[in-house]
Amino acid sequence: MKKFLIWSILIVIVVSTFLIYWMFYNTYSEGNRAGLLQKFSHKGNIFKTYEGELIMSSIRSNMNVPLASEKFFFSVTDDSIASLLSEMEGNYLKLHYKEKRRTLPWRGDSPYVVDGVKLVEE
Repeated sequence: MKKFLIWSILIVIVVSTFLIYWMFYNTYSEGNRAGLLQKFSHKGNIFKTYEGELIMSSIRSNMNVPLASEKFFFSVTDDSIASLLSEMEGNYLKLHYKEKRRTLPWRGDSPYVVDGVKLVEE
């Protein structure tokens, strides 16, 4: 009985560890999004995280205003990328992101975590 209990506990620990990794740390997808950086802020009650909003548009007017737009909400964990984004607010950017299956309080509100940024030349 003692051997069965030890093996059962070990199996539960291994399965739990795998599920936690799979749900919170494994990258589900990664890619790029381009658009106008509309909003970027540092917010939170207990865990302060960097959150941003990118307007992706399929059509731009002649006054450089996005039309037919969709918003892309993202989080940033790296302070150096966050400082770059805060300086580039209001510009057209290309963001590289990794999508996680679930969010963690200290990683941000969005499952999309940005890890690279590039200014798009007009």
